[in-house]
Amino acid sequence: MPLALLALAIGAFGIGTTEFVIMGLLPEVASDYGVSIPTAGYLVTGYALGVMFGAPLMTVLGTRVPRKRMLMLLMGLFIVGNLLSALAPAFAVMLIGRVIASLAHGAFFGIGSVVAADLVAPHKKAGAIAMMFTGLTVANVVGVPLGTLVGQAAGWRVTFAVVAALGFVGLLGVAGLVPDVPRAEGVRLRHELAAFKNVQVLLAMAMTVLGFGGVFAAITYIAPMMTRVAGFADGSVTWLLVLFGLGMVGGNLVGGRFADRALMPMLYISLGALSVVLALFTLTAHDKVASAVTLFLIGALGFATVPPLQKRVLDHAHGAPTLASAVNIGAFNLGNALSAWLGGVVIAAGLGYTAPNWVGAVLAAAALVLAVVSATLERRGSAPRGVAAGSVPAEQRSAAVHH
Repeated sequence: MPLALLALAIGAFGIGTTEFVIMGLLPEVASDYGVSIPTAGYLVTGYALGVMFGAPLMTVLGTRVPRKRMLMLLMGLFIVGNLLSALAPAFAVMLIGRVIASLAHGAFFGIGSVVAADLVAPHKKAGAIAMMFTGLTVANVVGVPLGTLVGQAAGWRVTFAVVAALGFVGLLGVAGLVPDVPRAEGVRLRHELAAFKNVQVLLAMAMTVLGFGGVFAAITYIAPMMTRVAGFADGSVTWLLVLFGLGMVGGNLVGGRFADRALMPMLYISLGALSVVLALFTLTAHDKVASAVTLFLIGALGFATVPPLQKRVLDHAHGAPTLASAVNIGAFNLGNALSAWLGGVVIAAGLGYTAPNWVGAVLAAAALVLAVVSATLERRGSAPRGVAAGSVPAEQRSAAVHH
């Protein structure tokens, strides 16, 4: 694997830390600002919505900018957002800081996925994408637990200041290790937009929304669930997040390895098992050992879907993949926002802190149904007809047929 993938993983590490560290600090932030836990959950929803809308917006703005330079600009935006979060005097200001940081997220992973895939041979593309996302998953083993520990000991503001410093390290990594990749020639915005006429691209994105949304339904409220239901001490949230992160690392690597061999079977297994495990979490959350094991499995199964879903979008948006790749990252976070909101709704309705697990199970099961529909359409040869004739150059239409 090229050394440039390390730079992308470093940037992903910083982004992953700021995305997930808020889960372990929700009680502290809520207490500091005098808001409820469901209200503090808007910091998750707001970030996710920022990624969803920021991914296409920043990618379109960067279509005339070389990819390396755009990645550096995105890391700069990430640093500014986290500094604002660290200094925010009011909850609304912190929410704004979270949104600013989130604007860099989708485009960084979207553009980074394309760069990573272009650096390796065709049969290694999913593995390269998984390698970049390893930074995101390792963040949950190292960055998030340490950030949670620092936040509980020294205050959550210190955590976000450290995250801003991580962003600076990521910026230096991109500047020093990512090669100067020229902007793709002959690809216009209309070519990028044409990918969204492909029904398989849209189905993959819908699977992304629902499948990963299932994970976030449970994880958004993991701190109160583990402390108030399972009976863990507040300090235990740190190592529980490490456990979740270890599951993410393993699932991401396994998903990347098998997506290059059997992409759809990998999705069937991971989505089906994820739905079952999330449903069981409503029961296992009442036992310390069982809840810890379940948490690991949710991380593993959830992130086993990431490389295959991202590769599927790249395959079916062949020839103009940048915008579709970035929008799919936004789709992950649309799922995050949807599930975080739904989780807050069922908690506020008095159904208890385990109720979001049922929400997650239903979302993951719906993603599995869409995976079956997608494969069925593909077998019938319907996928190529989802691309309008004349919407992309002839050679790109030919490539789409073969993918």
